[in-house]
Formats: sequence, C-alpha cells, structure tokens
Amino acid sequence: MQKRYYFDTAIWRDYYENRDDGIRPLGEFALQAIYAILRNHDFILYSKVVEDELKKEYDSRQITEIFSIAKEKQGLIKVDVKYNQRKIARKLCQMHDVPFSDALHAVLARDNHAVLITRDHHFERLVDITQVTNPESLI
Repeated sequence: MQKRYYFDTAIWRDYYENRDDGIRPLGEFALQAIYAILRNHDFILYSKVVEDELKKEYDSRQITEIFSIAKEKQGLIKVDVKYNQRKIARKLCQMHDVPFSDALHAVLARDNHAVLITRDHHFERLVDITQVTNPESLI
C-alpha cells in the first residue's frame, strides 16, 4: 500500500534553500526524504496552506520549481482544505497553544491518512492528532 507524507512548509524551504542549522544539513535531509518517498512510489501531499506560506518568501515560478521534484515523478498530490477542517484547527490551536496553520497542517495530514513531516516543535503538542516525524526518519 502506498504511503502518504504531508510536508510542513519549512521542509520544502529546507530542500529548496538547501538550509542547515549549523550542525545538520537540513536541505540534504529533506532532499533524501523526497527521494526515498518517490523511490517507494509513495506520495507527498501539500495544500493551499503550504502554497500561501511559501508565497511569503517566493514568487510563483519558484514555488513551481520547489514542487517540480515530486510533480515530475507523479509523486505530488494537492489536498483540499475544507471549512470543517479549518473549524477543527481553530479549536486545536487554542487547546494545544499552537499556531493555527500548524493545527491545520496536522488536521490535513490526519484527514488524508498522511504522516506529517516537520521539524517544528509545535507539532509535538499535536501527536494525538496525527503521526509526526522528521525527514531523517525516512532516509
């Protein structure tokens, strides 16, 4: 059965900017995770929320370029954001004291049967919502 992985926006940025944290090559970890997913014929999910967050830093050409690595291999799926998911995320962000967008990413991952790939520590408060891990765990 094919697995699904929902990438937090920061993971896309790690990959595209080839970022590091001074110790670890975060961009390389993200790239290797993408390769591992595609090699297994699994899927990477994203949403308009991810696109909107990327638009704060990049133009539309760059965003297309970011997603192209998975899209070219038919390994990328855009998931819809429904009103009810936003409503649930609003409650979760208050209950767990996390940003709304993080709560929404968690709800989208859960509802689409995906593992959430992130480094953001806010998601540790949302492990009761969806499975959360980092890119290195996929390598």
